[in-house]
Amino acid sequence: MSSQDLRAVTWTAAVEGGAPSLSLIDQTALPHALERLDVTTVDQLIDAIVRLVVRGAPAIGAAGGYGVALAMAQGAREGWDRARLDAEVARVRAARPTAVNLMVCVDRVAPLIGAGLAAVLAEADAIVREDLEANHAMGAFGADWLLKRVSVDRPLRILTHCNTGALATAGWGTALGVIRELHGRGSLETVYADETRPLLQGARLTAWELVQEGIPHFVQADGAAAGTILRGEVDAAIVGADRIAANGDTANKVGTVGIALACAYAGIPFVVAAPTTTVDLATATGSDIHIELRGEDEVLEWGGVRTAPAGSRGHNPAFDVTPGSLVTGLVTERGVLEVGAGELPTVGLRDSAPPASKERGPGRSPR
Repeated sequence: MSSQDLRAVTWTAAVEGGAPSLSLIDQTALPHALERLDVTTVDQLIDAIVRLVVRGAPAIGAAGGYGVALAMAQGAREGWDRARLDAEVARVRAARPTAVNLMVCVDRVAPLIGAGLAAVLAEADAIVREDLEANHAMGAFGADWLLKRVSVDRPLRILTHCNTGALATAGWGTALGVIRELHGRGSLETVYADETRPLLQGARLTAWELVQEGIPHFVQADGAAAGTILRGEVDAAIVGADRIAANGDTANKVGTVGIALACAYAGIPFVVAAPTTTVDLATATGSDIHIELRGEDEVLEWGGVRTAPAGSRGHNPAFDVTPGSLVTGLVTERGVLEVGAGELPTVGLRDSAPPASKERGPGRSPR
């Protein structure tokens, strides 16, 4: 199975009097099993978001859009008034505080509640369709930029962190979409996939997607990333984002800022790939981004077994913030902004068409 064909979030209409549901790939079961979880209530959806059954800013955004429809369907079954419905939609919106896409997508869909379920579902469908189109555009823009920026006479060696592929989006991927594009052009040698502590999204999910695509890769400990970069084994790092402030500061999975610092020291590009829905111009700087703190057990235990002394406390931020000055390139569906050189999102993202698709095939490079 090609992982780019996966759809992490899909709506299933009611059948034979049953309730409609939101079907989610259960990312807690991967890589050992590809399973789907069907949720029919707001409580189930919020639990799925918190437990990372569905994760990745764009995928969470899509789940939020459909979550409005889910709340409407549940409200119709249970006789909610409008105040209760609005309160339940607000609960979906607040399920994870750092990823702005969830809030953006709920806010986009919720005003259509009065127009009925069909109108809400149509808008949620549009969110998914637009994200998929944006992913492919980002892949082309990012690959073009990297191939011009990195001067080597061989395919590129790329480092990535966490999971930014089809599982984290409507399909294809953001940072992993750029990697897929490079691979399709014959311009990718290998990928270093950070395992991503404490829940191993890189080892469990990114590596799984790379295996599906036949892309050569290594899984490495997060703590190995800086050394791998400084030894000259990486040509560029590409990561995703959960929120990008107006000054280019970027919140992403914890451990990202260390990669950016190592790239700056080594003089190689540190690239962020994210749709424009992840750019939050209402957030001035990274210091204004709320960083989610997850439960202590995720770092004090492993597989349900305590690994730290009983007297130890756990510090478990889910994200960190990389200063915009360290972001060499911000890839969106509208082009690439060289944030570290002063091209900020507040100036306006370039409104241009995606580059033309290149002929692809093993061993073919556009250079």
